Amino acid sequence: MLTNKTVCALILLSFCQLAGAGAYEDMVAAVNEDKAPAINALLKRGIDPDTTDQEGNTLLMLAAAAGSSHAIAELLAARAKVNAQNQLGETALMLASINGHLEIARSLVLRGANVNQPGWTPLMYAATRDHVNIARLLISYGAKVDAAADNGYTALMMATRENKAGVVALLLANGADPNLTAQSGVSAKSIAQEKKNPEITQLLSKSAR
Repeated sequence: MLTNKTVCALILLSFCQLAGAGAYEDMVAAVNEDKAPAINALLKRGIDPDTTDQEGNTLLMLAAAAGSSHAIAELLAARAKVNAQNQLGETALMLASINGHLEIARSLVLRGANVNQPGWTPLMYAATRDHVNIARLLISYGAKVDAAADNGYTALMMATRENKAGVVALLLANGADPNLTAQSGVSAKSIAQEKKNPEITQLLSKSAR
């Protein structure tokens, strides 16, 4: 049988949990709306900058995906982990890269975000959307143009598959190998032939090794 003291303790715990959940929801809203003062106030109230949602996305990842530059600055100042990964293995830099947020990507790289993590990389994410400036930024900070995901796909293969000629040209100019093959046996060249994209096919042909 529960004592009155135990019941009170359980009620207090439930109240604290509800209050914490409400504060987290307020923080997510502030991040999405890029409201620096609200974010700063919630951080001072004790919200952990590395708090995650059910998919493992940290507040920094949410800010990177949304393009919330002020939120990024506040969270980085609070020492949010720049290389944390969600359940899909994505980082804040990857989410900034695929969504085309150049200055956020730059801020993350300058704070030590990994441009060459194993598996899918920020460069591959940028390549799928033809974000040439972000791809150029990542390469300038040492991103390996021929890095391969677990299935053997490279950024060049991804850009070719998505018909992103701008990134294809950039990758080739930086030494990407069009002859590499994925586990399925496809290469950037064979993908271009299947897609019947004359511009990319020509780019790849000119870079034949």
